[in-house]
Amino acid sequence: MKLCRFNDNRLGVVEGDQIIDVSAALERLPAQRWPLPPGDQLISNLPEMLEAIKAIMPSAPTVSLDSASLLSPIANPNKVIGAPVNYYAHQQEAIEQSADFALKDIKTIEEYGLFLKTNVLVGPSEGVALLFPERRNDHEVEVAMIIGKQGKNISKEDALSYVAGYSIGLDMTVRGTEDRSLRKAIDSYAVLGPWMATADEIADPDALEFSIHVGDELRQKSNTEKLIFSCVDLIAYASIFYTLYPGDVIMTGTPEGVGPVADGDVMHCWAQSIGEMHVPVRNVA
Repeated sequence: MKLCRFNDNRLGVVEGDQIIDVSAALERLPAQRWPLPPGDQLISNLPEMLEAIKAIMPSAPTVSLDSASLLSPIANPNKVIGAPVNYYAHQQEAIEQSADFALKDIKTIEEYGLFLKTNVLVGPSEGVALLFPERRNDHEVEVAMIIGKQGKNISKEDALSYVAGYSIGLDMTVRGTEDRSLRKAIDSYAVLGPWMATADEIADPDALEFSIHVGDELRQKSNTEKLIFSCVDLIAYASIFYTLYPGDVIMTGTPEGVGPVADGDVMHCWAQSIGEMHVPVRNVA
């Protein structure tokens, strides 16, 4: 099932070129009181919510996908986890463009570890607002995993059982000498969408093709089979350092081909078995 959040926080199921509006199922979510538990409430209750969604789908209204404004499918992640330099070919291009990357000694995830982005998630229809248009702002397309249940010190054998679903991620980056967690955590610099494909729709997350065009130009095209730390590895590794909560997003890393975007560009992202999203770029007003 492909679950989306659209328009004024409506909940939908995407089928073909239509969205089935199943927002009525949100009434099944349990009432919450302060202090709120960590994590996204919809994902925390996903098994029960899927049953409610299936029950109302036959009589639910529909809207055209083309007419909808797609938001991030995850509304309240506890954290967004990034995987730096998780493709060897991306390491090589960073070395070749070290002046633009403003880095002298470019290693891989094996030495860098992970980093955190604050909750700056936006959906494809909201787009990316460039805060520093005078600097190089790069697209970094990747496959993103959404954690479905709380876990700590997760084994590799159990890792995929903790995944609620998958989306396309854009880990937007402004180049410079500052720490990654600052340069990549600017408002709107984490795009997630166009929806969440539930885990049962993805047979093997470590064998997904994905790509990005900027306008008509193909910039990045790869397959998650080339990851240094696989999806399984990333979940297990992250859970050593962090408690993972429902709705946490793990962006798995970007391949070679990163490049700058500017005001007026549109980024066309695609991932096998997930879908495609079109993300406009604008300068901050």
